Amino acid sequence: MTAGAALPAPVPDDRPRNRRRAMRVLLVDGDDRLLLFRDSDPGLEPVPVFWITPGGGVDPGESDAGAAIREIAEETGLAIGADDLVGPLAERVVVHGYSDVVTTQDELFWFVRCEAFDVSTAGHTEVELATMTAHRWWSRSEVAHAAEDIWPRDLLRIWDHVPTAGARPDEPLDLGDVDESTVSPG
Repeated sequence: MTAGAALPAPVPDDRPRNRRRAMRVLLVDGDDRLLLFRDSDPGLEPVPVFWITPGGGVDPGESDAGAAIREIAEETGLAIGADDLVGPLAERVVVHGYSDVVTTQDELFWFVRCEAFDVSTAGHTEVELATMTAHRWWSRSEVAHAAEDIWPRDLLRIWDHVPTAGARPDEPLDLGDVDESTVSPG
C-alpha cells in the first residue's frame, strides 16, 4: 500500500488473513515518558490514526526476547541487550483488521528503562515509512487523556504492572482476546 493512495475497504471476507507471534516493548525514559509511534491505515479515507508501542513479529527460529531486541533496534535505532528487557509483563491475542489484511497476533509486552534519545527510522520497512507518520515521548497523563486512539487500549494497566527496580515481574497480565481494528475483522 502506498501512502496517500486511499483504497476502498474490501469486503472483510476478501482480505488476506494471517497469524503471527509478536513482541511489543514499553520504552520508558528517566522522566517516566513512554515512546509511541503514530501509525495509520492509508487504505481508508479519511485515514484513521492510532499510537502504538514499538515492536513486531517474531522471525522463524528467533526467541521472544531476541525479537523484542531486534524490533527495538529496527524501529528506534536503540541497541539494547537481553538484560535490559523486563518481562514479559502482559500477554494477549489481538485481532487487527485493516483495510488490506486481518492479522491475529499472539503478543507479549516487555519493558525497557532507557534515557530519552533521538529516534532513528533508518531501519523501518517501506510500509512502516508509509504508515508510521510520527513518534514522541508521552507522560502517563498524556496517555490517559489522549485525543487519538492508543493501542493497546489498556496500555496504562500494562505500564502499572512494571515491577520496581530490581524486582522480577509477577506472572504476565492476561489481557485476553481483544479487537483493535480500523475495519471490522468480519
